[in-house]
Amino acid sequence: MRLGMFMMPVHPPGRSLSDTLAEDTTKAILCDRLGYDELWMGEHFSATTEPFPSPLMFLAGLVPQTKNIALGTAVINLPNHHPAIVAAEAAQFDHMSGGRFMFGVGSGGLAPDFELFDVFDGAVRQRKFLESIDLILKIWAQDPPYDLQGEFWNIRIKKAIVPELGFGGMPKPLQQPHPPVHVSIGSPDSPTARIAAQRGWGIISGPTAPAWSIASQWKTYAEACAAAGKPADGGNWRVSRCVLVAPSDSEAQDRVYGERTANRHYFSYMRQALFLARRLYMIKPDKSMSDEVCTPDAIMDECVIHGSPRTVIDKLVAYRERVGPFGTLLQIGIDWSGPNQAWEREGMRLLAEEVMPKLRQHTAAQAAE
Repeated sequence: MRLGMFMMPVHPPGRSLSDTLAEDTTKAILCDRLGYDELWMGEHFSATTEPFPSPLMFLAGLVPQTKNIALGTAVINLPNHHPAIVAAEAAQFDHMSGGRFMFGVGSGGLAPDFELFDVFDGAVRQRKFLESIDLILKIWAQDPPYDLQGEFWNIRIKKAIVPELGFGGMPKPLQQPHPPVHVSIGSPDSPTARIAAQRGWGIISGPTAPAWSIASQWKTYAEACAAAGKPADGGNWRVSRCVLVAPSDSEAQDRVYGERTANRHYFSYMRQALFLARRLYMIKPDKSMSDEVCTPDAIMDECVIHGSPRTVIDKLVAYRERVGPFGTLLQIGIDWSGPNQAWEREGMRLLAEEVMPKLRQHTAAQAAE
């Protein structure tokens, strides 16, 4: 059982980019010092609430400031980029990080980004995503000449090849044949989970998906693995959750549901964003509940794991039994405005030092049975 941090990130829209960059850098370094195994950073071009257009650039700044933590993109939205640029930059970053890179990719999920890059059509967006990852993997798998034809992009270097000058060769990753590929999963019974299973990719279940949806994602993934003739490995499955550990259950309750809490801001933001996108069904704790009943508090009741270390251990064990054998828990990073910095710092330490060792003992004992 591995522990990671997933920073979308979500900050109040009035905060400056300089401040949020510095804050998330500090949090990432703290993760490394506390022994977190992984750090994932999101990508959005057109939301001041999620203000990181280049996760690779952010993660590159962490390479000399961290020692052991693996660094992942969650995700590079491939329809928004030329695949040759992604292939070259990702290969470069794999070398810069000494092979600590996890290549998270997706088709995107932010409406203003869809408008910005003219990819509103979901079917087109999915085809662009699949074509892009196929082209990237082909670039990494061969030397020039390149003549790769697609519906949306053509990759061609045939004439300007001078081997003695190195002309024409595209960068290859340090990890061979390539860094591990992971895709984000948001919807129940996700068809992307099926594609990931067929292609040997890892999956990352989103933080606001209710337990019934996350269980369906694993079922879809496991069935597709079986159909492909290979076992479903929970080590390839990451589940992201808001996890808040406090010295006592009562303190944790206050830090989740109080008016100044970053968790309240996070779930209010996500609820409104998905409502406006007509995708509120994705986060309803009960599929039959009305939109009006699906309040931020109702979503928090379903999606936040909180309490004392002992309580959180019990909740995580029960949650894993409910949804499936995920191999990595990704804690969602929250905004540090007001008292939230002190609360999350303490919670991260308690999660890493008191919760995870016991959770690892439990999962190891289960695996041995």
